[in-house]
Amino acid sequence: MTPSIDRLCVDTIRFLAVDAVERAKSGHPGMPMGAAPMAFALWDRVLKHNPGDPSWFDRDRFILSAGHGSMLLYALLHTYGYDLPLDQLVQFRQYGSRTPGHPEYGHTPGVEATTGPLGQGFGMGVGMAMAEAHLAARFNIAGEPPIVDHTTYAIVSDGDLMEGISNEAASLAGTLKLGKLVYLYDDNRITIDGPTALAFTEDVDARFAALKWHVQVVEDGTDVDMIERALRAARDEKERPSLIRVRTHIGFGSPKQDSEKAHGEPLGAEAARAAKEKLGWPLEPLFHIPKEVADHCREAGARGARIESEWGERVRTYGKKYRDLAVAFDAARFERFPKGWERELPVFPKEKPVATRAASGKTINTIAGKISTLLGGSADLTGSNNTRIDSSKIFARGSYEERNVHFGVREHAMGAAVNGMALHGGVMPFAGTFLIFSDYMRPAIRLSALMRVPSTFIFTHDSIGLGEDGPTHQPVEHLMSLRAIPGFTVFRPADGNETAAAWASALSLKGPRALVLTRQALPILDVDPEVVRKGVARGAYVVAEASKRKPDVVLVATGSEVHLALESRTVLESRGVATRVVSMPCWELFFEQTPRYRNSVLSRSARKVAIEAGATLGWREIVGDKGAIVGLDRFGASAPGPVAMEQLGFNVDNVVNTALSVSKRNPRRVSA
Repeated sequence: MTPSIDRLCVDTIRFLAVDAVERAKSGHPGMPMGAAPMAFALWDRVLKHNPGDPSWFDRDRFILSAGHGSMLLYALLHTYGYDLPLDQLVQFRQYGSRTPGHPEYGHTPGVEATTGPLGQGFGMGVGMAMAEAHLAARFNIAGEPPIVDHTTYAIVSDGDLMEGISNEAASLAGTLKLGKLVYLYDDNRITIDGPTALAFTEDVDARFAALKWHVQVVEDGTDVDMIERALRAARDEKERPSLIRVRTHIGFGSPKQDSEKAHGEPLGAEAARAAKEKLGWPLEPLFHIPKEVADHCREAGARGARIESEWGERVRTYGKKYRDLAVAFDAARFERFPKGWERELPVFPKEKPVATRAASGKTINTIAGKISTLLGGSADLTGSNNTRIDSSKIFARGSYEERNVHFGVREHAMGAAVNGMALHGGVMPFAGTFLIFSDYMRPAIRLSALMRVPSTFIFTHDSIGLGEDGPTHQPVEHLMSLRAIPGFTVFRPADGNETAAAWASALSLKGPRALVLTRQALPILDVDPEVVRKGVARGAYVVAEASKRKPDVVLVATGSEVHLALESRTVLESRGVATRVVSMPCWELFFEQTPRYRNSVLSRSARKVAIEAGATLGWREIVGDKGAIVGLDRFGASAPGPVAMEQLGFNVDNVVNTALSVSKRNPRRVSA
């Protein structure tokens, strides 16, 4: 009997994965073999997508959160007509191919998110659904055909559900009642170590029901029709996110079915051959795609093109009837900012010290009045992080158009959700917490840099200066650890005007960024705000010049320590040591400048002293072997902020004596 087209498509997906993993001698064949029917049911019968235009704004989003099964996604992308030629599948996991071991956003057409660490895709999907809900609430008109109307789907695994981030993200999604979020759970009950029962025996259905999700079960993971019905029922559910638990068999059809041997290694030639024979698949050629399958899947792509064309016509009609909204919609989806928006950022007067977290809060509210796509919030620290948009209410079911997101005490999920919102597009998301808790967000921060998405992270309480909470809350190594992430830009401004300038520079970047801010109030630098703006944009600049043309010492500082450097300069100058002070709010931008500019700021001839209330690692590159560093390579202490700073070496005496010890002039050391 001739196999049905459904069966042919499913087996094509299965054996493209098997052949690619075998050729690479590396990969995870079992998950694609078991999950192929559910993936086919979604992509062929439910998913709204256009392979000819992977970035179409109103497409459904699909995330393979179980990124180790990447060949499942690559097989789908190729067979449905995305720009992923067959030779790229043949080059699976090879250097320079578009089929890396885990899906990478921006590297492979049609990949919506970089999913390596398990659970991150789960969290990013929640962020995508949040962005869709926000934009639909802003731009859809009651009684008119919607222009924002899509669903976020994902395939998630046992590993995703074991990771704690999935519980945080699921709880947030349930609380927000994100009805356009549908996850297929690949319940194959096998992990690399063996059966999931070794370490994972919870009642997943009950757990997600308790988290306010709509839960369905498909006991036969090969039943495409049953999976389709469950998907359509999930799509019809408007009040709750949906989880469809599909009972599958890892390595389906192979001698290694239902074994961990089908998980993280190739089947092997004999087992691959046996699987093909059992399922009636030809042994040759490898990477076989029957013509019927190619024709069928390309027709699905053509359907997507027609749907996008119809959507485009709706958008044009919308533009004629609702001109102002249409202009705002275009600005959102094409990420256009109003011309000259940065010229209206606040300027902070010299008379009143201000914490940089407070300056950031004021700047956020100014930006929010100009850039309507700005939205975000905090992990239960809104007042401390100063992340509230005063002109808006709380983002929630029934008020998705609002811009203040309460993420709850869920830093892991918050980081992933912000990345998901940035990936979705149409919004400019931000998230806030204490700098110390960037540790909880690090996988998401790293992925934001790998994906080069415009996620903004606000980290307050940036040093031992936060005071009495003590070393559990006082960051030490965090600044350097964030600077170590390739493609991630870190700003630590020294006052209110540097903070406003940091926001302007941050939002001009294509990739992710962090603003690291003080709890304590800081004086306003006696520097023209325009000089500050230009200096921050270049990463570092001179805030106080030496009394001589060539300085003897350059004090290089960031954040609150710039003011300590200025106090110390006064003493050093009084002792005949010509001292320049440099504020370096952003290492990354500074190192992008020309050597000529860098040398003009730091001076080739002068000895340099770096001052930062954090780990000294990395500063040697700036001060050189003959310079010195006033930093902190130990944990902090519970004490009022000024006391902690004084006792741990961030005082004028220590800075002056350190500078004198390296100065070429080397005048007699005298206590300040």
